[in-house]
Amino acid sequence: MTSRALRVLEVFSPTAPVLKLTDISRHTGLPLTTAHRLVSELTAWGALEREADGGYRIGLRLWEIAALAPRGLGLRESALPNLSDLARVTGENVQLAVREDVSVVYVERLAGRGSVPVLTRVGGRFALTPTGVGRVLLAHAPPDVQEYVLSQPLIRYTERTQCDPSRLRQILAEVRHTGVAVCERQVTMDSVSVAAPVYGPGGEVVAAVSVVAHVDTVQGHTLVPLVQVAASGISRTLGAPPPASPSGAGGRR
Repeated sequence: MTSRALRVLEVFSPTAPVLKLTDISRHTGLPLTTAHRLVSELTAWGALEREADGGYRIGLRLWEIAALAPRGLGLRESALPNLSDLARVTGENVQLAVREDVSVVYVERLAGRGSVPVLTRVGGRFALTPTGVGRVLLAHAPPDVQEYVLSQPLIRYTERTQCDPSRLRQILAEVRHTGVAVCERQVTMDSVSVAAPVYGPGGEVVAAVSVVAHVDTVQGHTLVPLVQVAASGISRTLGAPPPASPSGAGGRR
């Protein structure tokens, strides 16, 4: 029953936030009677809410439960002061993300006035290799995770998207060495992303912070120190040990 209930919840998405019972039955492959029973139980508990027209959407009870996740809202709340400062200084998109399996999950995004449009949303997933935060997180992921990601077919979002596994291995090594990832025209042709790692109490990388700006108006290298300062501030808030090297370049070892 648990797996079936999760199948019901999984059919909701940003493109399908409200679904009729027949839609849920069709997308899950469950008989209509079974779908009706599960939807009724989920609605009674608060995981789903029923609209006036009979459609269903995700309920606030799930948001209450999700708020307890330390890598979700807890991380967001700790990082928000530094993210807000970074957004105010740059006037661009500021993002905070974590790695979940082989995807980026965005915990927070602050959009600047007139900032470049992005394809990400809070709570949304995205590929690791074409994004600044994704490259930071993948660079510090276990080797088997890196190899698995690089062995899979990689999506080409633009003509500039790097999809060569050998070159991406070199890029990940550079990220570990410099402590920053710069992705230009990798997801959209008008954007550049600059990202840096966020460290936890044990010195491990727990998240990544980035700025996404207009590539034609902002040079990526000018954003590097700003992003690194924000990432360091968040790391200190989380109780991370001080970096082994006093220089801004490089990373923790």
